[in-house]
Amino acid sequence: MNVRTMNLPSPFNSCKQESQIRREGLRISINKAQQKGFSLIELMVAVTVGLILLAGLSTVFVFSNRTRDETARGIEQVENGRYALQLLKNDLQIAGFLDAFDVANASLAVPSTKPNPCATTVASLVAALPMHIQGYDNGTTLSCLSDVKANTDIVVVRHASTCIAGASNCDYVTSAPYFQASLCNSVSELSSASASDQYRLDSVVTNLNRHQRDCTTLANMRQYLTNIYFIANNDVAGDGIPTLKRAELGANGFSIVPIAEGIENLQLEYGIDTTSDGIPDVFTSNPDIYQSCAGAGCNTHWINTMAVKINILAKSTSKSFGYTDSKTYTLGLDSSGNANTVGPFNDSYKRHVYTAEVRMNNPAGRRQ
Repeated sequence: MNVRTMNLPSPFNSCKQESQIRREGLRISINKAQQKGFSLIELMVAVTVGLILLAGLSTVFVFSNRTRDETARGIEQVENGRYALQLLKNDLQIAGFLDAFDVANASLAVPSTKPNPCATTVASLVAALPMHIQGYDNGTTLSCLSDVKANTDIVVVRHASTCIAGASNCDYVTSAPYFQASLCNSVSELSSASASDQYRLDSVVTNLNRHQRDCTTLANMRQYLTNIYFIANNDVAGDGIPTLKRAELGANGFSIVPIAEGIENLQLEYGIDTTSDGIPDVFTSNPDIYQSCAGAGCNTHWINTMAVKINILAKSTSKSFGYTDSKTYTLGLDSSGNANTVGPFNDSYKRHVYTAEVRMNNPAGRRQ
């Protein structure tokens, strides 16, 4: 008897099929979860966190830029102030330098009236020769200056160039005034009864005929310089940036050149030697009125000026965010001997005072 074998499900096969069904269901569940995406709340939270991070980064960037700009402003102000002070010091130190010529020994006549610093004729330059320096307290109107800032000082410095015309790096400027100091001990030069024979100051080269010690070789020629320092309201017309400028005497009169931006005020005090020893005995901001002088007496004060106290107020050329300048600044003493103060300005510009005392070596050294 043949018995037909029946394919009945075994327990093992059943378990295997059930496991496959479960795995398939889990796969379908995972796929559905992956396709679900972000909810609205999750998206809002992510956007909020991103905005907070962006705001933080923006704040850091803005403050970093402000700090950088503020540092740049500070560096610029310091550089301008120090440069202006150093340039003034350098020029004042050589005021009255006329090569080997000694103004005091030559006994040149003291001008009866204060020389016009803007005059360019040879006669006017010769007349002003004894005055190595002259100033104007709180400004004035000079024909060779423009845009002068009110209530700031003007100073005129006179001397010969430190380089010899024609030497290396020292050009000869045609038609500019030149100075010659004689070293020839002859009756027509140093031994002459006339002080004018001891030197030559002229813009015509053929008139520069003084000699060296051998009385044959022509003496050195040095360009005669008149520098007028003042504060202008603007560097370039209309920009509102106060600037230290200098009017320079050349072949065609005076030309104005900017020296340092942001120089807002210049106040000077002049040290007068009253005992003829080359040492200043008294300082005043205005020798023109010292001891109620008049005429040649006032010019004698200028001739006896041996030192200068410089007071410079420098400000940044751009505003500082969130800053208000409520300070008061002292720029030496005024003509009455009181503190010369300016401010508060109550604006957003930062300022600093630079000071120095300068000895004018040539007039002071010759007296000592």
